[in-house]
Amino acid sequence: MKGKYIFVGPFKDRIIIITGAASGIGRALSEELAHRGARLVMVDRNGKLLKEAAEAIAKAGGKAWIRELDVRDYAAVHRLVAEVLSGHGRLDYLFNNAGIGVLGEARDVDYDDWRRVIDTDLYGVVNGVAAAYPAMVRQGFGHIVNTSSLAGLIPIPGEISYTASKYAVVGLSNALRIEGEDLGVKVSVVCPGLIDTPILRTSKMLKVDPERAAKELPKPISPERCARIILRGVEKNRAMILVTGLARFAWILQRISPAIAASLLKQKLKILRAFRVDN
Repeated sequence: MKGKYIFVGPFKDRIIIITGAASGIGRALSEELAHRGARLVMVDRNGKLLKEAAEAIAKAGGKAWIRELDVRDYAAVHRLVAEVLSGHGRLDYLFNNAGIGVLGEARDVDYDDWRRVIDTDLYGVVNGVAAAYPAMVRQGFGHIVNTSSLAGLIPIPGEISYTASKYAVVGLSNALRIEGEDLGVKVSVVCPGLIDTPILRTSKMLKVDPERAAKELPKPISPERCARIILRGVEKNRAMILVTGLARFAWILQRISPAIAASLLKQKLKILRAFRVDN
């Protein structure tokens, strides 16, 4: 967490909702935006971590309110957006960032895991958009920032429910950006590569040796660095904000030669299967 100096810039005094704000990218975004003078509403279902994150921000002189809720609950998300609009008169930014993952092949993923990931990673975004976008249209301004992933750019095996959700978030965001442009609403989608967040350690793993799998991962970047890259892209109103060289490479390769990308991903699948265990 930075010191008490607050920047003057494009985010100063902006009203911003961030989901998944208790840890990882969401917490890093919250800290960076608070440092820049934003007025934050931090949202997460982990109340304990959320409170700790907000207290750190307040101690450094930032402004943050917290709301413990599950982004899968549309009624709760809608109530939150309505309360923010009622209390502040506007909503400048919505960062739909909450997400979870399940690592394992499709043959091992049960229906409950499919639903849990898609309900959080896709419908968590849908719920935020459904609650906030019409209000932003009415007020004539606003910016929605949806967090997708490298897995929203290339079809990563072994993360099938996550990949399905993140592909959908990219398509949703790109279509919404076109719809919102003439109505004053900006939309960006964030596609990070590997970031050092709790999701790397807390994701459910199905018939995968986690220690051996972790050794095959490239070195992640810090969530703080990720947050700064995201905010640069938001300031420039970029349609797609790619974070890490791996994400940029994957996006270009998938567009130029899907066959080569698929060949490389088959090698990843071989490695994943080499770490297969019965559990």
